Amino acid sequence: MQYAVTFPTGTTEYLFRSNWEKLKELAPPDRAVIITDSNVKELYPERFEGYRTLVVPAGEKSKSFHTINDLAHKLIHFQAHRKTMLVGVGGGVVTDITGFLASIYMRGVPCGFVPTTLLGMVDAAVGGKNGINIELHKNMLGTIRQPKFILYDASFLSTLTDTEWSNGFAEIIKYGCISDVRILNMLESSTIQYFQKRPDTLNDLIMGCVDVKNKIVHADEGETGVRKLLNFGHTSGHAFETLYHIPHGYSVALGMVVACRLSEEQTGLSSAETEIVRQLLVRYQLPTHRKYDIHKMMEILRMDKKRNAEEVDYILLHKLGKACIKTLPFETVETALSSFIHAGQR
Repeated sequence: MQYAVTFPTGTTEYLFRSNWEKLKELAPPDRAVIITDSNVKELYPERFEGYRTLVVPAGEKSKSFHTINDLAHKLIHFQAHRKTMLVGVGGGVVTDITGFLASIYMRGVPCGFVPTTLLGMVDAAVGGKNGINIELHKNMLGTIRQPKFILYDASFLSTLTDTEWSNGFAEIIKYGCISDVRILNMLESSTIQYFQKRPDTLNDLIMGCVDVKNKIVHADEGETGVRKLLNFGHTSGHAFETLYHIPHGYSVALGMVVACRLSEEQTGLSSAETEIVRQLLVRYQLPTHRKYDIHKMMEILRMDKKRNAEEVDYILLHKLGKACIKTLPFETVETALSSFIHAGQR
């Protein structure tokens, strides 16, 4: 299936149920440079034959100025110009780096993505956000600019680790929580193994998540309003990720539990609905509790991009499938985190 969505910053073509060979039509080797990471390059060396390819170390540390500077120098060496297309082949780190570099190299060159992880397919590659980190501050520098295409080749998922499968399902659960309870209902009667054995059903799920995100981004590409809803679970989640170097999806899972508990206090979410979310996270092998240093957590939260003086925009739930933006004092967030650290699993 193939369709295009036009946003204020550009049009993206989505190619679902596609394959690697299609890339040669979208980005011919003589006019493209691929950016990938060491893991993907090692697993699929034959796919990069004929392409000029730049490889970054796998992992979050590559989302840095140092990496961008190094890649820019290599593009200059390749004599890359304004019509050269950068193609990010990898997970969220790679697509973030590629999109960011494409936004600033020669004031902007075209780019496209081939996400190779479930998380990348349903979330990281979609929506046009491209960012890098500054030390402990996640995605502190970034741009919003849509890729020309996103090519979905499900064969890449065959080499995902269990952790990476769970990572992706954290974002899928997020979409169900904020917008579409049908996603939650589908997940409640399934497992990771179920989707692994049924690629057509998995593709339908991926397409459903992309559709949710695209509708939200199309309404608010610049994240001045409803796009903030996509940050459900990410506010404290980013703090967990930064402090404890745990996978993104695991961090978002913890953040969603915190957000649900806050929603019980602030917006009327029922404890039964919180339990539904918690049980789903457990079902998809995601954490729902951990020990942490609340003071260090708050230090990072106070530098969150969504903060405003002594308050932060927090994404909460009125009910499953209906999210809202609520500005909370940091004191309220700290109290909730203090409660969470002692609560354990219900």
